[in-house]
Amino acid sequence: MGAVAVRVNLVALRRKLLNHTDMEKSADIAARRPLKSRASAWAGWLSRLLVRSGASANLISVFSVIFSLAAGCVLGCVGTGLLSHPWLLTAAVLIQMRLVCNLMDGMVAIEGGKKSATGDLFNEVPDRIADVAILSGFGLCAFCQPWGIHLGWLAASLAVMTAYIRMQGAVLTGKHDFRGPMAKPQRMALVTAACVVGAFLPNAFDWFFWALAVMVPGEIITVCRRLCGISKILKAKP
Repeated sequence: MGAVAVRVNLVALRRKLLNHTDMEKSADIAARRPLKSRASAWAGWLSRLLVRSGASANLISVFSVIFSLAAGCVLGCVGTGLLSHPWLLTAAVLIQMRLVCNLMDGMVAIEGGKKSATGDLFNEVPDRIADVAILSGFGLCAFCQPWGIHLGWLAASLAVMTAYIRMQGAVLTGKHDFRGPMAKPQRMALVTAACVVGAFLPNAFDWFFWALAVMVPGEIITVCRRLCGISKILKAKP
């Protein structure tokens, strides 16, 4: 009887641990930004390749910062005349590499089973550095326009604010609010498009100014929508 009781207890403990692991994985998935690219064949292939190579999710997050700093430097150099306009294509590629890293670090951590104790820190902090690096450099490309640089720094500050509100909302409500209209994917898409257009068309710096003129109000709307959404959930609590 004693051996049977021990076996039953071990089975129950194993089920409890499996359920706890499943709950943790579900919570991790719920905390991720919903992206269609995550289900694509190329993303699955690349994440499996990274897992097999032994790359950690935290290391991939660090590389996202490296790509972002490089993109910010290229944008700043183009804006100040140290590099020619075709270099904007390089900035566009670097920005997309940042987004690929953002996608891969989560897939390697969760689907690849390589989540670490510091994973949440590496998931959030590098993103804030990346936003500031890219958007401040983007503002330098609009320096010849009135308030161009100021708009760049304002866009960077609001980008950090949108993420802060999302995280604060997750703490208060248990849910991450990724709504836009100017969340990270939309911001980076707008910056990338401006870089590609600016590399080929004259008056490139005008494109950057108008992109910022669209981005900043969009970020303000994003902040307001997320705050309203969080407030609504909190008021509905008993």
